[in-house]
Amino acid sequence: MRSTPLFIALDVPTKQDAMGLLHHFSDEKPAVKVGMELFYKEGPAMIYDLKVLGHEVFLDLKLHDIPETVKRSMMVLATLGIDLVNVHAAGGKRMMEAAMEGLVIGTPSGRDVPDCIAVTQLTSTSDMMLKEELHVYEPITDHVVHQGGLALQAGLKGVVCSAMEAAELKRHHPAIWTLTPGIRLKNDAPHDQIRVMTPSAARVAGSDAIVVGRGITKAENPRAAYLNYMKEWTVNDNDNAR
Repeated sequence: MRSTPLFIALDVPTKQDAMGLLHHFSDEKPAVKVGMELFYKEGPAMIYDLKVLGHEVFLDLKLHDIPETVKRSMMVLATLGIDLVNVHAAGGKRMMEAAMEGLVIGTPSGRDVPDCIAVTQLTSTSDMMLKEELHVYEPITDHVVHQGGLALQAGLKGVVCSAMEAAELKRHHPAIWTLTPGIRLKNDAPHDQIRVMTPSAARVAGSDAIVVGRGITKAENPRAAYLNYMKEWTVNDNDNAR
């Protein structure tokens, strides 16, 4: 996987919508995230089309099942030419190990094995929800750090987490790679995400890459918005306040 700081979330229902959005990017070939909505509608052909166009693809399906099912599913996904895929850390260490086994077995000869990361806690999760609904009584950050350790032990590249947990993850697991959604510019609405952060603050906190959806895809000029997010990634919030 090439180094990229920003994945555009193609959270749209059809290939036509996705290609219409990417048409704005005449010079760039931004990395993209394909989630459940688009993949379930368009299937593997969507991935092939994106790869032909030169995009790095993060397939965001959040696999969470018994280890054998995840292993066999990853064997199939590895044939698609994806660069990055994920599982739910809640499936446990053995399930994550099985995911890696499937990716290695399924990757065609001569291709790089896709990177795999583990979803820790969604950015829509709060400490109260974690405690009252999921009966996890440790703070979110502590729980995410524990899940990150398991992901590394299982051979994964890193985790999906809120930028609010990135610093502690890096402190306990310096080699971990962190991909953070819930990224907003200062004046953006948080929508259904609770634990959000600006691009520059996320970078300073320890995020290695970010995922941005509506801030780009719903903008009047998606390309300008993308370039703005990329610019914001490289500056400090204090610079913006001047």
